[in-house]
Amino acid sequence: MKKRKKEKADKKTLKKEKLQLKKYEDEDREFEKVDAEESDCAENCNCAEECDQDGDKKKKSKNTGRISDKLYEKELRKLQIELIKLQDWVREKGLKVVVLFEGRDAAGKGGAIKRITEHMNPRFCKVVALAKPTERERSQWYFQRYVEHLPAAGEIVLFDRSWYNRAGVEKVFGFCTEDEYQEFLRSCPQFEEMLIRSGIILIKYWFSVSDEVQEKRMQDRIDDPLKTWKFSDIDLESRKKWVEYSMAKDSMFERTDTYLSPWNVVESDIKKHARLNCIAHLLSKIPYEEIKRKKFELPKIEKNKDYIRPDIRMQKFVPDYAGKVMKDNGEF
Repeated sequence: MKKRKKEKADKKTLKKEKLQLKKYEDEDREFEKVDAEESDCAENCNCAEECDQDGDKKKKSKNTGRISDKLYEKELRKLQIELIKLQDWVREKGLKVVVLFEGRDAAGKGGAIKRITEHMNPRFCKVVALAKPTERERSQWYFQRYVEHLPAAGEIVLFDRSWYNRAGVEKVFGFCTEDEYQEFLRSCPQFEEMLIRSGIILIKYWFSVSDEVQEKRMQDRIDDPLKTWKFSDIDLESRKKWVEYSMAKDSMFERTDTYLSPWNVVESDIKKHARLNCIAHLLSKIPYEEIKRKKFELPKIEKNKDYIRPDIRMQKFVPDYAGKVMKDNGEF
């Protein structure tokens, strides 16, 4: 009897070891694939150093791996809990926070914003993603339509693209005059300095994506019916104008990357890495402490003997679509 139990235990151990070995082999193949892609990139690049997502030189990184889903979810949850603590602190101290998210199309700005705001109180944290300006707005002071969305005390505002549209898409596509563009570059640092002096905490992120990854993500938007709304004719044109966008970005950084209001670059070819890196950095930029929350205890439901519940059959329920799907797929 003991011998049989030992044999069963040995078989289970062997099976577990085989599964673990397969997992390691799969990981090795993934790393080999990444290494091969990097090798191919190096051959095509013809340079001793690796080019970053916007064409600038950078030292090669030894870390070619990607974070596992399990570790990503674990770390994301930890960071999101800290974001809630940060929001509590912002509300308690009456702070005003503005975070700008800029970058090329499909750089991952929206995904990062979604993870930041996912569990925060929406009454005190809002996302601003403005459409193209109306004729009336075009006749106003350029910064005016953004000013009305700035936070009051205790609020956090995240701009999914911001006043830097003038230095990017408007410059590249000629939606503004050269005089308007130059005036923006001149006055933007002054505008941001004014916001900071007024007590606003201003943090600016640039999500940097390579042309290869952008191409893959854009094609995915074209092919996926859940993402086609993200794509437009102007996205096609912006893809062709990659170099012009690079030049515009370089000029923007040169004029607006200031001591008081610096640009923080997030490498975003790997979305999960970009999200964790951005959130961790955001948390590091605003000193905060945990505000002790009141502990709640659910009360018992008060009974009322005089209350007679109406016949449930009188109510109109939506059809059980989930049950039908389960039945059709053998899960019911």
